[in-house]
Amino acid sequence: MFNLNEKVVYPGHGVAEVSRIVEKIVGGSVTKFLELKFFNKDMTILVPMASSVAVGLRRLSSKENIEGVMKILSEPVSIFCENNSVNWNKRNKDYQCKLRSGDIYEVCKIYRDLKYISSKKELSFGEKDLLSKTESLLAEEISIVNNEGEEKTIQSLRSMFA
Repeated sequence: MFNLNEKVVYPGHGVAEVSRIVEKIVGGSVTKFLELKFFNKDMTILVPMASSVAVGLRRLSSKENIEGVMKILSEPVSIFCENNSVNWNKRNKDYQCKLRSGDIYEVCKIYRDLKYISSKKELSFGEKDLLSKTESLLAEEISIVNNEGEEKTIQSLRSMFA
């Protein structure tokens, strides 16, 4: 499914490259693993090839998907976000589920919602942390797909909410 030296996205951690395909004996049988080296982290992980899709590993987005992300960022926030009676714990549970999916559209919706909330009130520590994480994940992937610097991408994302 994934090839050697291919750039992939691992949910919640960002863009990595398939650096090796490793065979290990696990439970008495040979299992193939993808060794992923992350671009913006000093981290390497092994993901079983058989469950790579189940953990949310995916290819980089296309330029068309990135255009879709930019369109979503310019749309109004969700009702879930605007409803002040929904507390942070409930929203956070929903956000964490979306983040684990690895879907760039879901990550971008979290970013959009938190940017909206930040324009209305001071964000809590958890909200600020999640905003920073989603911004980083989006900027990393978008900058690689568009072949531009990550700082330029971050400025572009932030300018949509200025």
